[in-house]
Amino acid sequence: MASSAHAYVRGNTIKFYEWLESSNAVNLPKGPPIWICGDCHLGNLGPIADAQGNVEIQIRDLDQTVIGNPAHDLVRLGLSLATAARGSDLPGLITVKMIEQLIDGYELAFTVGINDITEKAFYPSSVQTSMKEANNRTWKNLAREMIENMDPKIPLGKKFWPLTKAERSAISKMFEVENI
Repeated sequence: MASSAHAYVRGNTIKFYEWLESSNAVNLPKGPPIWICGDCHLGNLGPIADAQGNVEIQIRDLDQTVIGNPAHDLVRLGLSLATAARGSDLPGLITVKMIEQLIDGYELAFTVGINDITEKAFYPSSVQTSMKEANNRTWKNLAREMIENMDPKIPLGKKFWPLTKAERSAISKMFEVENI
């Protein structure tokens, strides 16, 4: 961790939580065992849309989700924020304000109803800008960023095989059903 705090935060999640458990965590509150991200760092936060197209900034990487102490996610996210601030040569006061905002946001979830939190008045301008950009994005924008050529064929891996014309036709017919 001393050689690269950023690599440590973005690296091995198991090692991070082993370090957290082995440290003197007396001052760390014991929260109820709930689903936590397990990989809560700045790079895993971003705009997510629901089925109705409403966009919120949320955790968007849940592959390491576990039942655990919510304080662990806050420590990891706080370390990630502080590391990002340090890597950007931001003053220490900015880092302190970022961590204060993290704590304020977490406490806010317990003091007001969830519907109140989604009001735009609670969002900082940077979050509002990110959500506005996300609302204006299309599938084509994503494809241009994620697929090397614009031919909408994603290469098959070793564990997949090409569909026959009959299989492709059956899949197309299946998606014509409104319920699907």
